[in-house]
Amino acid sequence: MFRRALFNTRFTPRINLQTRFISTEIRDAISSAIKATPVVLFMKGTPEFPQCGFSRATIQTLGQQGVDPSKFAAYNVLEDPELRDGIKEFSSWPTIPQLYVNGEFVGGCDIIMSMAQSGELADFLEKEGALIPEEKDDVESADVKPNRK
Repeated sequence: MFRRALFNTRFTPRINLQTRFISTEIRDAISSAIKATPVVLFMKGTPEFPQCGFSRATIQTLGQQGVDPSKFAAYNVLEDPELRDGIKEFSSWPTIPQLYVNGEFVGGCDIIMSMAQSGELADFLEKEGALIPEEKDDVESADVKPNRK
């Protein structure tokens, strides 16, 4: 019965009559934030003290990928209800956390986890220049002999 009902129904998008249009001030603030830093995460809590499991998982994943802290900014949506609602409307994405890289919306926790598992996230972050730069190989430093007396 359930399958038959599933196949007989057509998807019709719902229009949310309660859509709230964010203020120009919040829209401009979000836009400025995502342009100011290469990697931006809107999350619940802070990187040091995440306030939800999805934000914690996203922060841990970005750390494991080697995101350069100097190229990273996080915004705690719990501090500002207008930002919390505004970021969802700005991205047309219903959940938090939300990741932006070089001004482009990447996705939420589920997308980040999926990309990390497939290896796509590491490749993407490297291509976007968001990772900690690798140090010069030890091979080069091995050519330099220490001064011994």
